[in-house]
Amino acid sequence: MSPIVSVNNITKAFGSNQVLRGVSLDIPQGTAAALIGPSGSGKSTILRCINGLIKVDSGQVIAAGHRVHETATEQDKMALRKDVSMVFQQYNLFPHMTVLENVMLAPINVLKEDKHEVEVRALELLAKVRLTGKEKAYPGNLSGGQQQRVAIARSLAMRPSVMLFDEVTAALDPETVKEVLNTIRDLVSEGMTSILVTHEMRFAREVAHHVFFTDRGLLVEHAAPEEFFSNPRDPRTQEFLSHVL
Repeated sequence: MSPIVSVNNITKAFGSNQVLRGVSLDIPQGTAAALIGPSGSGKSTILRCINGLIKVDSGQVIAAGHRVHETATEQDKMALRKDVSMVFQQYNLFPHMTVLENVMLAPINVLKEDKHEVEVRALELLAKVRLTGKEKAYPGNLSGGQQQRVAIARSLAMRPSVMLFDEVTAALDPETVKEVLNTIRDLVSEGMTSILVTHEMRFAREVAHHVFFTDRGLLVEHAAPEEFFSNPRDPRTQEFLSHVL
């Protein structure tokens, strides 16, 4: 079976800063991959290239059937982001809209779906992320962890094939990190293809099926979690893990 996400030898520079130097990775459908590495190693740029937020300089990106490196029109990008949804470190919720309205907005306005059907699905998704009872609350009245779970429900409302998580716990208080990670853990266990940029090493070890280590724009090492954390082969990986474990 061909991978649902395939990144082939992509490069990306911002001015004189070469951020990606020929990265390749394949993600099978229904699996979770963790991208780890030092700050500035290119992890988040890889996610943005998969989602089409950043256009690669060279190489190919195919995600959920979309040839991302060839997307040019807004219509192409909209179709891509319906299938490949991304959750960011910042929640980006609309503060003047309730939790339920935030989750319902895109399916109604972008997909032109029936409002009643969307509301039923939105309520189910809020239950999935453990926010039943918060439907009429406004984002300003929620904790950071609760807002991030609303953001996850909002992404799921588009019924994507792939979910990208970009350091979604980095801005949270330690006590709210766990509730967000548990939500992601549930999605992975249900078979949602997920790619996570994370500094949570224990979570990566427990939840991911594949771990990719990036450094200075290169993919240094890739292995199953047990092998990656117990027996890293590359000296740079060994050095990194010695500082974070």
